[in-house]
Amino acid sequence: MVGIIGKKLGMTTVFDETGNAIAVTVVEAGPCTVMQIRDNEKDGYSAIQLGYGAVKEKHLKKPQIGQFKKANLEPKKYLKEFRMDDASSYTVGQELKADIFQAGDFIDVSSLSKGRGFAGVMKRHNYDGGPMSHGSNFRRRAGSIGCNSYPARVWKGKGMPGHMGNTLTTIQNLKVVEIRPDDNLIMIKGAIPGAINSIVKLTSAVKKRNKKKNSMN
Repeated sequence: MVGIIGKKLGMTTVFDETGNAIAVTVVEAGPCTVMQIRDNEKDGYSAIQLGYGAVKEKHLKKPQIGQFKKANLEPKKYLKEFRMDDASSYTVGQELKADIFQAGDFIDVSSLSKGRGFAGVMKRHNYDGGPMSHGSNFRRRAGSIGCNSYPARVWKGKGMPGHMGNTLTTIQNLKVVEIRPDDNLIMIKGAIPGAINSIVKLTSAVKKRNKKKNSMN
């Protein structure tokens, strides 16, 4: 599995060879530095840890500073792991850029979704609500949430008002439209979760990859 850390810059429109307009999200992907390598013998799994974004030492904790000094690397603000079958081809200090992907690749994008604060059931769970006519006391309320004598409790998972958004969200099988390696930019078709300047995690699409493997068998 190939992956990189990036920053969402916003959305724009590009045109393909036939002149069709495509809405894309622009992500500044990398450059990322390989900070650590996990192996099956020592850690029980194989992965690489990537660092992204410069940060001053005064903003870090002592264990973090020790990790960077041990590897003789510049401190990074964001650290994320990318699991893979074999990480032996990577080395500590290696730099990964946007060109690890190519136009036409399918990727999965993970990020924190926008926080919407406290929301009711109509906005949070897309409920229909009640009558909006004069005299109705229902309108946008949740209504009845439980049963009578059985089960005499509220079912687990019932949609209720509460905090909406600000959760780790993954959008799968998004297509890479264009790569600009000189500027470390990746154009991704469609929208991705998160606000502008939020940190995103880009990985090669799991389902698309599995689909290709199954078709070869």
